[in-house]
Amino acid sequence: MKTNRVYLIAEAGINHNGSLKLAKRMIKVAADAGADAIKFQTFRADRVISRYAPKADYQLQTTGNKESQLEMVKKLELNELEHRELIKECKVREIEFLSTPFDLESLAMLVGLKVSRIKISSGDITNAPLLLKAAQTRKRIILSTGMSTLDEVKIALGMLAFGYLFPNNPTPSSHLFKKTFDSKEGQAWLNKKVSLLHCTTEYPAPFEDVNLRAMDTLKGIFGLRVGYSDHTTGIAIPIAAAARGASIIEKHFTLDRNLPGPDQKASIEPDELAAMVKSIRQVEDALGTGEKRPSPSELPNIKIARRSLIALKQIAKGEIFTEKNLGVKRPGTGVPATHYYDWLGRTADKDYEPDELLEEK
Repeated sequence: MKTNRVYLIAEAGINHNGSLKLAKRMIKVAADAGADAIKFQTFRADRVISRYAPKADYQLQTTGNKESQLEMVKKLELNELEHRELIKECKVREIEFLSTPFDLESLAMLVGLKVSRIKISSGDITNAPLLLKAAQTRKRIILSTGMSTLDEVKIALGMLAFGYLFPNNPTPSSHLFKKTFDSKEGQAWLNKKVSLLHCTTEYPAPFEDVNLRAMDTLKGIFGLRVGYSDHTTGIAIPIAAAARGASIIEKHFTLDRNLPGPDQKASIEPDELAAMVKSIRQVEDALGTGEKRPSPSELPNIKIARRSLIALKQIAKGEIFTEKNLGVKRPGTGVPATHYYDWLGRTADKDYEPDELLEEK
């Protein structure tokens, strides 16, 4: 596998609408598209959302106001048995299973299911208990940074660093989080385990709010692997993010945008997912090594496309080369045209016919 390969996450999220059958179909679609992983969301709704929590504007637009946010999300839960079924299906399809835990109970369940890494959502970048417990598992963490400032990202990373370094410490504090973040040991854990995702948390996200250059800022300041979680319409922006060096791309997808649910309209459909994966893999190939040299495919064209010194008209032996009888034409198999001015004023050592390539003595 290429070391610079983008890790592509097909985000199923809650677009399965609570249906195990639909979720399994999504796994097949993601695997067929060539994604590296498919990601779901693991939660107990009553542990995450209060009875009084309002719906977001985009949720009101897609699902109306007849039910509360808690009632809406409650219907989208997947239990442990269903998770095991999905993990089994992922193994059959040879695609990695991922999920985002939204509460401590769900985090513990995913750890018990032996997931390889944990994805933390942008909404939980300030959730100190969840961040700490996630790091104390010592699993790899992908942290989304939507809606956050650099200071908030730094604080979150301090919590993760502390959790990694002290998996059994019962007395965490903001002071210790900062101290651990600033330590060599804490930084070593972060570099080993944590990736950041730039994200714009709106559904769909306006193109003018995407700010892909923020990936460069995150990488420059924190020195970690940086990727991009996309909520825009279409596939142009994640492809652009890959071209800018994103190491991870996450994109919501659905089997059909007309299905009910809060996230369907902001998701891409199966054919778009396949096109996105294919395009990103092409971008990977196109990025190359950065070394400027002729590529293997170019080498045969050098002799065809470049020019050599030629006689513009008949030249007799002993005649002086001038601008009137010396020119440059294809092919590039003779004296390179870069030597044109060196040959002006020289004497022909043989007879030349028009268009004949000059020969070095």
